[in-house]
Parts: sequence; C-alpha cells; structure tokens
Amino acid sequence: AAMTHKYVFDYHDGDVFWCTADVGWVTGHSYIVYGPLANGATTVMFEGVPSYPDAGRFWAVCEKHKVNQFYTAPTALRSLMGQGNEWVEKYDLSSLKLLGTVGEPINPEAWNWYNEVVGRGTCPIVDTWWQTETGGHLLTPLPGAIPTKPGSATVPFFGVQPVILDPATGEELTETATEGVLCIKDSWPGQMRTVWGDHERFQETYFQQYKGYYFSGDGCRRDADGYYWITGRVDDVINVSGHRMGTAEVESALVAHAQVAEAAVVGYPHDLKGQGIYAYVTLMNDVEPTDALRKELEKWVRTEIGPIAKPDFIQWAPGLPKTRSGKIMRRILRKIAENDTGSLGDISTLAEPAVVEELIRNSLYQKTA
Repeated sequence: AAMTHKYVFDYHDGDVFWCTADVGWVTGHSYIVYGPLANGATTVMFEGVPSYPDAGRFWAVCEKHKVNQFYTAPTALRSLMGQGNEWVEKYDLSSLKLLGTVGEPINPEAWNWYNEVVGRGTCPIVDTWWQTETGGHLLTPLPGAIPTKPGSATVPFFGVQPVILDPATGEELTETATEGVLCIKDSWPGQMRTVWGDHERFQETYFQQYKGYYFSGDGCRRDADGYYWITGRVDDVINVSGHRMGTAEVESALVAHAQVAEAAVVGYPHDLKGQGIYAYVTLMNDVEPTDALRKELEKWVRTEIGPIAKPDFIQWAPGLPKTRSGKIMRRILRKIAENDTGSLGDISTLAEPAVVEELIRNSLYQKTA
C-alpha cells in the first residue's frame, strides 16, 4: 500500500491526498489509512455521500482542503456528471495535480468528463485495477511515465505478472492482442494468504479453477499495445440465445448516449432466450423519461454493439442502490430483475435504502402486473 500510494499517486511531502472511499472498504484501508500514513501523508477522511447536501460536495471539500490527489469511484463520477458541469465549475480546483479511479472499469465518456471538466485537461488520470484480495494496485499507469487510454487500466505495477487465460481450456493466451480471464502468474507483496478459519475455501476460490494461477474473477482484454482493459466480472456475463456478452459492454454503450448519466445492466430469466438483458438507466438532469427515449436507447445499443445486445427492458432509475463508498450493489438489481424481492439480503450498507423500494415499484413485473 505504501509503495503504490507513493508511485501511483506521485505523492510528495506536503501534498494533501484524498481517497473518498468508506474506511470499511479495502480502498479505505489501503489508501486512507495504511499507504498514506506509512508515507507520512496528509490524508483526508470523509463521511458522507457525493450528492449531499448538493452535487458540489466533493468539489467543495477539494477547494477547502486544497486537495492535490483525488481518488474516487467511476459510479460516483457518472452520478455527478449527470448533475451538470456547473457544480464543478463553481469551485476552485487549481490545487488538483492528479486524479484516480477505483472499484470498477470506467467508461470512456466518464473518463473524458473527469479529465476535461474536473481536471481541466491538466491532471493525469490513474485508472487502477486491484481487489480486496490483492491489498494494493496491480494494474495502473504511472503518472507522467505511461501514456493513458480512456477506460484502460494500462499495464502492470512493478513486479506484477498478469496473464490472460482461455476460459474454456485454461491455456495461457500469449499473443499480445487477446481476450479471456485475468489471472496472476506469480505472487506479489500485499496479497492475501488465507481466509480466516477456512484455508480450504481460500485455495478452492482463488487457485483451483486455473491450477498454478491466482484467478481474479475478472474478464480482460489486452490490446495490440499490451494495455489491459477490464471487461467486468466473469459472473457478470449474460448468455442471450447462446451469445455471451459482458454487462459492462452494454452499460458503456448506454452511457455513451448524451442523455444517459448512468446505467447498470443485469441478466434475468427469459422464456425464449434463456437470459434477457435488463437495464437500469439514470438520465441526465432535466431529461424526461419517455417511451420514445426508451426506444431510442434500444436502437442506440443495437447500433453500438449489435441486435443481440438490445435491452429487453429498460427501467428508469432516478437512483441506483449504492454503498456509502459508491459501489453499485448489483445483487439487489439482479433480485429485482428476477422478481425475487423477498430475499434481497442485508441492505444496511446502502447510502439511500429508499432507492430500492422505488426500483421495486417501477420494475418490469409491476409494470406488467
């Protein structure tokens, strides 16, 4: 945590570093507590949500404390992007030197907004890929040293050996441009060593699926330049009429539309296709949800990806169920899409639990009841 904090965020003595995560999440552990404090950094701790009391909350804190490095989740950025640029532009963000993202792949539209509106085109963006189990960054650009591409976590950090495997055979795909499941070939500092009280589960979950490799559970594409692009969780793959596609791909297509602020896509049981595509869509401020817009978005996805990716149902979602650290709780969205709302599980970590009730009221099943 200390080394990645120092080099990935280009931390220097006297800088003010802010990771917006909840300290109960691993990002808070590694990049609010362990890394910054081991480096003697000034670290901002924040309790709250980015939209309260208004959509300028993050930027007000940056201005007040003259934050130099700012690290947050793409979900929070997409939500704030939908509120309009004026909330960013009213604050003095000249202290910012570097911007970071964490928690999920960032779509190019949100990356560009972050770069141009928040960073004024002058701040390098570090799109970091890592996991609770890894302890710190594994894939990340180094600011000023590695050219970035919107949406790519770029290349491995010092000493990390990522590989892409064929999900069917487990064979390592050695060509530069390829796609499969992301695994790690050798150990690295900070990795987890066991699951407390259940070492057998630890071995089965991370090391048995592909013998000799750490299995991340993420799909990944490597481009011709050797840059890595996380395509989403392997279990976030929908099988539509025998065609497999990542939910992140459909989400990115939806968010690319000018009137969409945020989107979350899950699969749900479909009588003919096996699985259908259920999309939750949050619109930009002042955009009215209409049937015409729903049809336009369906056509948009068909054009962007292909007919097989057209959502079977688009539900307007004024808000999505998110933890206080900004991560979307997709299991809740799956339950609603499957009409299994009696077993939603624990929702106590949600920033706004009332969002769930509204989503249930407006679900496909309520509309067709």
